Amino acid sequence: MRSIWNGAISFGLVSIPIKLVNATENHSISFRQIHLADGGRVRYRKVCELEGEEIPAAEIGKGYEEPDGSIIPITDEDLAQLPLPTAKTIEIVSFVPASEIDPLQMDAAYYLAANGVSAAKPYTLLREALKRSERVAIAKFALRGRERLGMLRVVDEVIAMHGLLWPDEIRSPEGVAPETKVTVREAELDLADALMATLGEVDVSSLHDDYREAVEAMLAAKSGEAIEREMPEAGEAATGQVIDLMAALERSVRAAKESRGEAAEVTPIARKRGAAGAAGSRSKAGSGGGAGAGAGAKPGSGGRGGAGAAPKAVGGKKSTAAKSGAGASGSGGGSAAKKTTSAKSTASSGAAAKKKSTAAAGGAAAKKKSATPRKRTSA
Repeated sequence: MRSIWNGAISFGLVSIPIKLVNATENHSISFRQIHLADGGRVRYRKVCELEGEEIPAAEIGKGYEEPDGSIIPITDEDLAQLPLPTAKTIEIVSFVPASEIDPLQMDAAYYLAANGVSAAKPYTLLREALKRSERVAIAKFALRGRERLGMLRVVDEVIAMHGLLWPDEIRSPEGVAPETKVTVREAELDLADALMATLGEVDVSSLHDDYREAVEAMLAAKSGEAIEREMPEAGEAATGQVIDLMAALERSVRAAKESRGEAAEVTPIARKRGAAGAAGSRSKAGSGGGAGAGAGAKPGSGGRGGAGAAPKAVGGKKSTAAKSGAGASGSGGGSAAKKTTSAKSTASSGAAAKKKSTAAAGGAAAKKKSATPRKRTSA
């Protein structure tokens, strides 16, 4: 592997010549910009804003732009004169437990290779010291014109270095957590633990980039090579909506067990019902059938077999309409009439219901009287 930086590790009075090698590589597929009309490649050209002409790389330097837009030229000589003791040195400043390093600080990763035969002994000494102490080394180094923070640890038989962000480069998570107060039940946590235990561990080396493989297959197909691709079945797309958290957790545990060939049995978590919900269920079940209250039955004595108890009017008095409905109801149609009358009496007060029933009775009598034909008297 090609080294990108040569220097030395400063370990107290011990100096270890090393070479810095990239420990990671990018496998992402990159695209080029083209002209849609003819497929020609579109390239970026560096043009001077004042002259409007393309500038060669040899004539391009650095500059710092101030808030007012003016540019301060900076040369390589200016940067070389800055006091940067870590320009060619990885200076170890302390050794700390790995747990003290926040993963948010992790940046690029490098391998440190011993540079020369004389570096083998001190390199091995530092590696074995890190192993035995079970600690990591915190160091400062300079790369690409700026000083950086690093963490040295042992990977197999090699010392690796992770670039670290400076503490003031980590943003505070203030305002990111949900602002709505949410209560998580013990039953939900139990199911979440069951799902975690069912999924178990995974060999990270077995994971791969599905998107990159799909892009490669698409490119191969467009270049003329036939590629058979398995399309997901209808209904497999995630909706992004979780209606019932408990049900979703139970399904997840069941699916995870089925994928492992285990018995897909999930112990259901008992859901407590309130007293009002249980009473409503019994009332709803009783209103489905059975004989209604007879003419001689008391209001509300239908119980579970009839239409249910007649509601009381406001003030503790039973409504006149409810009484008349209970007296006139039969075994079939009387139940429906009683239910309608009970609903009306619930919405009004006792006095209003009584007045309304009296008025209705008077109106019915007047209507009956007016409908009777008059006897004509002879002259």
